[in-house]
Amino acid sequence: MVIGASRGIGAELVKLFATDNSHEVFALSRNKLAMDELFAAYANIKNFSFDLEREELEAELATILAQVPKLDVVVFNAGKLVNKPFLELTRKEIESAYQVNVIGVMLATKVLFPHLNEGAHLVNISTMGAFQGSVKFAGLSAYSTSKAALTSFTELFSEEFKDHTVTMNCLCLGAAQTEMLADAFPGYEAPLSAQQMATYIADFSLNAHKYIKGKVIPVSLSTP
Repeated sequence: MVIGASRGIGAELVKLFATDNSHEVFALSRNKLAMDELFAAYANIKNFSFDLEREELEAELATILAQVPKLDVVVFNAGKLVNKPFLELTRKEIESAYQVNVIGVMLATKVLFPHLNEGAHLVNISTMGAFQGSVKFAGLSAYSTSKAALTSFTELFSEEFKDHTVTMNCLCLGAAQTEMLADAFPGYEAPLSAQQMATYIADFSLNAHKYIKGKVIPVSLSTP
């Protein structure tokens, strides 16, 4: 299952998973029409409308889970970017970033937990701007602090479930050429394409939990 799957890295990730016909892939995004068009050629992808910002997200996710088998991998790829000077940020903008980037993930994880297979792997997608000691950028206070909370949740969840077979890890991504990157850094050309970054994440999602648990890992070739 990929949450945040209608564009960029998430869309590429869904397609990569689906190239293995043994995989059933469930793509979730607020933009179902985009997914229906992007993934039309794949018989093993099923698309669902889902929004981490909605108050009803827990009930909506429970309805989706009733239609799918138990899961082996869940990637929380959704992200809400707010690129605005700190003193101009509104309460609504800050709350929106936190709702999508961390609160929604926490609530969704609660709903997902009983629907996971033994040895399942949960992968949170954060940003290098949330990694301790990394270079920070003006205008990204709401985005980067909310993604930093996601890294902390990864560690806290893993401590609480250290004796459980379910594993959670977090990837702090550097620059990949996506629409979100263009919004954050207009004119910047990233060293990696969305597909290249997705290739790394796909392999990590399927294999890394055999070796690591509760880790926050930087994945970056550049600054940003």
